[in-house]
Amino acid sequence: MSDISLLMAGVLVTAPISALNLPQQPINTSENSVQESTQENLSKVVSPAEITPPEFVQPDITTSPAIKNKYENILKKSREKIQFISSPNLPELKDTQSVTEVAQNQKNTEEFFLSPHPSDSDNQMSQVTSVSQLQDVQPSDWAFGTLQSLVERYGCIAGYPDGTYLGNRSISRYEFAAGLDACLEKINNAMPAAGYAYANNKVNTVNNEDLVLLQRLQGEFKAELQQLQQRIKAVENHNSELQGNKFSTTTRLFGQAIFSIQGTNSPDVDLFPRDGIPERQGKTNLTFTSSAQLTLATSFTGRDLLLTGLSAGNLGSNASLLSNNMGRLGFESNTNNNLVISDLSYRFLLSDNLGIVVGTAGVNPINTFRGISPLEGSSDGAISLFGQRNPILSIGNGSGGIGFDWQISDRISLQGVYSAEIPNFPGDINQGGLFGGRFTAGAQLSLAPTNNLDIGVHYLYSHSPDGLLASGIGDSQLISPFADPTAFNTQAIGASVAWRINPNLQLGGWGGFTSSKPLNLPGSVETTNWMVFAAFPNLLRSGNLGGVLVGQPPKITSSSLPEGFNFPNFSDGGTAGGRSDTSIHVEVFYRAQLSDNIALTPGLFVIFNPDHNAANDALVVGALRATFRF
Repeated sequence: MSDISLLMAGVLVTAPISALNLPQQPINTSENSVQESTQENLSKVVSPAEITPPEFVQPDITTSPAIKNKYENILKKSREKIQFISSPNLPELKDTQSVTEVAQNQKNTEEFFLSPHPSDSDNQMSQVTSVSQLQDVQPSDWAFGTLQSLVERYGCIAGYPDGTYLGNRSISRYEFAAGLDACLEKINNAMPAAGYAYANNKVNTVNNEDLVLLQRLQGEFKAELQQLQQRIKAVENHNSELQGNKFSTTTRLFGQAIFSIQGTNSPDVDLFPRDGIPERQGKTNLTFTSSAQLTLATSFTGRDLLLTGLSAGNLGSNASLLSNNMGRLGFESNTNNNLVISDLSYRFLLSDNLGIVVGTAGVNPINTFRGISPLEGSSDGAISLFGQRNPILSIGNGSGGIGFDWQISDRISLQGVYSAEIPNFPGDINQGGLFGGRFTAGAQLSLAPTNNLDIGVHYLYSHSPDGLLASGIGDSQLISPFADPTAFNTQAIGASVAWRINPNLQLGGWGGFTSSKPLNLPGSVETTNWMVFAAFPNLLRSGNLGGVLVGQPPKITSSSLPEGFNFPNFSDGGTAGGRSDTSIHVEVFYRAQLSDNIALTPGLFVIFNPDHNAANDALVVGALRATFRF
């Protein structure tokens, strides 16, 4: 029997699988478990002797000498007994599909190299000129002599980039077919029409027995080779299509669309809190709305990112119809379906641990500070605006500016931002411009004391030309609507925390305090807010998310402005003092992740004592949000 038999055993672990674009095999971290799984599964399907010619059955070299001798005897006997005949008369192998399925439990083979045209730059072991180059092949190994002969005669043996051969690993029939095809091509290229001379001037002949075996193998694996060729052609066609239709070499496109149904009850409202008697009824219609957003993410150097966001929507706020802003939804986007630029910012690394962001849109504390709450996210988090994050982070309604993110250590980082509401306004400096109108400067210290605990400590300084905090929720107006507008400077401090108790339960919350002082009046206005929450990742199914939130929207606890200027008692002469009642926000929602791209979120929240007024009926808001990502 010739050396071609063991040549094919060597080919099995040296074929260029990655070059053939075969399905990637899953990697198993335990070599023993791979062998055990293979043997167990093969025993259930068919014995190795029935699916593989005996000379191709590779023994486990870690077994005892007795077992090793057993395989050597089988190999010797098979060489003596097998009579080679032409391939058309050979029986077909059994259970090809089952063996392929079993092979999925083996180690990834994409790092093995053998090619008719090897590249030294890709693989330093692509051409083995001596079996001594294979570190794990020893002279005492049962196949050493044959491997040595195959290297010298055919040059079909290659190894891993680290110089190992790993001759005891198992493979699938498709890997065998790929290796066979590659080695046959190499042998054919090495045999000129006349003389069978190698390029190295060593004359070697391929005997008739080898040729018959090669013919047999070609017929035996004809089906697998054809399937491989079909797969290669399909992949090439797919790559050609991608190359011809790709959007950009530097830009990726992300999209999101939201469809939602929402409505409220019709609570009685005490619009002018003097006598505790409601004067009107808040009422909204049941609405069906939508919004869409496209984001282009472009990188020029691999260490930078240009974000261009385009959005449009028709979901407006219900605040005006309910005479308070506590029923607002977190996914509101009212542009009258006109396309607007929602983000235009450039982010880059100044050093390995310091990133900079600058832009005319989308640069504010919310987009610059690291998120702490697992319930944050207009498309996949809490359904209410108050349930998104600490409201003090929204102060100033910033749009354009500059920010940074500094990773001080593995567990400490610092973010900072300066943001103006209307940075492009060239007129009155009291209304806009980069350093005029409403602007905010702030910082967040992000801490991770343990692997399961995240803490964010916030500080913000904001200037308001009209006495509005512009946080969008709760008490964001600082001065009586009957008084002349005046400018305020606000300092806000707060903290957010999230504790991952286990993969399916997180607890957390936040608190915030603001102190605002008018530029031309004595006194100050102070507000507080707080929230506690429980998050339930993977609730009922992996990828889903449940949430329960209870908190107090921003509330004026103290207002010491001159008489006639204080907001809490604006309908009773604007006398000093804070709110006498307290609103409580209670929310539940459940996000069902129907697929990687589709999520459905029903949610409900109730505001008790809306607008911090016990005379108001409880406000109930319900919504069903469908999110599509692409």
